[in-house]
Amino acid sequence: MQAWQVHENGEPSEVMRLQEVERPTPGDGQVLLKVRAANVNFPDVLMCRGQYQVRPPLPFTPGVEICGETEDGRRVIANPVLPYGGFAEYAVADAAALLPAPDALDDAETAALHIGYQTGWFGLHRRAALQAGETLLVHAAAGGVGSAAVQLGKAAGATVIGVVGGAGKAAVARELGCDVVVDRHAEDVVGAVKAATGGRGADVIYDPVGGEAYTQSAKTVAFEGRIVVVGFASGTIPSPALNHALVKNYSILGLHWGLYATKNPKLILDCHQRLTELAADGAIKPLVSERVPLADAAAAVQRLGDGVTTGRVTVLPNGAGA
Repeated sequence: MQAWQVHENGEPSEVMRLQEVERPTPGDGQVLLKVRAANVNFPDVLMCRGQYQVRPPLPFTPGVEICGETEDGRRVIANPVLPYGGFAEYAVADAAALLPAPDALDDAETAALHIGYQTGWFGLHRRAALQAGETLLVHAAAGGVGSAAVQLGKAAGATVIGVVGGAGKAAVARELGCDVVVDRHAEDVVGAVKAATGGRGADVIYDPVGGEAYTQSAKTVAFEGRIVVVGFASGTIPSPALNHALVKNYSILGLHWGLYATKNPKLILDCHQRLTELAADGAIKPLVSERVPLADAAAAVQRLGDGVTTGRVTVLPNGAGA
């Protein structure tokens, strides 16, 4: 089969190589899946660079989220077990962790439903307890993680402010349903958010960016607001001033969604059921901006790492789900 492999750490476009390899052999409790679609995630970028908290042995195949097909023809969602990731014609996954693919979504959309939407659901509902009528601010609202949070926020009855970088991404954020869109390249984010909220600020802030975005979050969070720290796509990990959190009465909430797989896996199943229902109702639909063949996977991972993508980029190894 064909698979992309990383033999040394570096930029994805430089270290990912498309090679002919043997199909992987599943271990105990594992299954071999035909990859129908593989979603590109930021952890794929970080693993290529050797900067992720999980460092698979070299060589490895990136691709942490797929829509796959079992031997008996069922469509499933899976997080492949590395080193046999999803940017290949076949991948390996734990049988007990497979989730049924929603009938309402095609293969590419299904591949993009899991990590981003589960992270959004846990962040907004379990960690921040977002309520209908509250104001939600989402950084990088046109990106893969941000776009999921926007849709989930709207589904929860929140007023959603999306912060983006550039006019093109602003248009995407509006199409996603943001009530207010702030272009950080053309506007003062803090001033715009305060103007949109009558000076009150946002009740919940969803931050997958870090760096300057977090600084803006601390300046725009409302009384008893909640800042959900999801990641650091900017490459800069902020150092919060805890005295500021004390003075303004706001909470800083960390979210490492992957921990739930070992700490409380039932919650992941419950969340998937809810996401499936929302997809069936049309309340959420992953924004798949690009569907690329297997040969273009390395370039797609690099574009995500460079911050020039919107929504989700999905790789279709076998031509399915186009």
